[in-house]
Amino acid sequence: MSGTRRRVTIVGAAATSVIAGIALLPNWSAGAAVSDDPTVDARTKATFQRLADAVFTDRTNALVAGGRADADKPLTDGFSGDVALSSGTARTEDATRSALGQRKEKLAEAGETYRDASTTVTLNATRVTGRTAKAEVTETTTLTYARTRGNAPKTTGFQARHELTFTADRRGDWRLTGIRDADQGGLAVNTLSKPAPVKATAAADTMPNAPRAATTRNPAAAPKTGTTYDYKAMAAYAEKHWNAYNKDYPDFSGRGAGGDCTNFVSQSLKAGGWKHVPGYVYDYTRWFGNADIQSHSFIGVNEWSWFAQNSKRTTPLANVYQMEVGDVLQVDFDKDGSKDHTMIVTYKSGGVPYLTYHSNNTLRRSVASIVASYPNAYYYAYRT
Repeated sequence: MSGTRRRVTIVGAAATSVIAGIALLPNWSAGAAVSDDPTVDARTKATFQRLADAVFTDRTNALVAGGRADADKPLTDGFSGDVALSSGTARTEDATRSALGQRKEKLAEAGETYRDASTTVTLNATRVTGRTAKAEVTETTTLTYARTRGNAPKTTGFQARHELTFTADRRGDWRLTGIRDADQGGLAVNTLSKPAPVKATAAADTMPNAPRAATTRNPAAAPKTGTTYDYKAMAAYAEKHWNAYNKDYPDFSGRGAGGDCTNFVSQSLKAGGWKHVPGYVYDYTRWFGNADIQSHSFIGVNEWSWFAQNSKRTTPLANVYQMEVGDVLQVDFDKDGSKDHTMIVTYKSGGVPYLTYHSNNTLRRSVASIVASYPNAYYYAYRT
């Protein structure tokens, strides 16, 4: 049996489960009636954190091959008495786990299965307004591949930020009533929502359009023969900073900042030898970035594509599986012609490129997993 274990005991007509070491009880309340707004003390914050840990552990375990013996048992409404999932959230999470089970099957068809998973959640901040509490958490997950060949990665991992909403009833008991992905990218393997589309500027009409890449397995080989850049250095930089951001650059992963994916890839390319092309920040034929100033082509998804093609620093690849270490993949999730996300290849084994990226912070996720999770998207592969 893989993943976090859940013990289930039936007592009369009521079931008590243990998720991540916390008793899950029916929707009973031990709190006395109160008239003042409730406070969130250290004990309640700790329970918020453990409830979040249980929810995201359940999501991740839905992707594990074989699952758990009790994987079909829903999250019940009660959680340590005075903190619980609302009935609506419990239903939503049941549906989410079911959808992730379907994703697991799609991943398996693409040759990607996981035999184990580990998820932990850190509570970063809690804001309370009246009877509503907003808890900001960071989820850190590692998935162990079920089958690997040769020197293929044994694990893949990611960090994702979420905002949880808790609402207190009249007795002061808290209910988890909402979960929102806080990252701009939203590309964690246990996340179902698609990233918000990136709006291209009017310059798109005059800039080069990259051809789409196919996603079929085993394409004709396209070996990397150039020696202009240090591709190992690109990969080493990305894998060093996938979840430890370089303080020499700004962090665009915050709310409303647009996401850090292209900024991160540009840093990696720079570490491997891409040189600055100084100029006006809005000029897409220029490319530069440091702690103080960045061109739009350094941090913008579409703008990077325009610069990369115009400068001849990249050439298009016909298939995503032709990518090698240091190559770049972009995705247009809603197929509107505006690209939404940028990733860099940091490993390749058995003909499969493995991608590392920000928003969500992810290390060595296979291109097979990306394509299986977003089968209807448009993909653009760049040889650097």
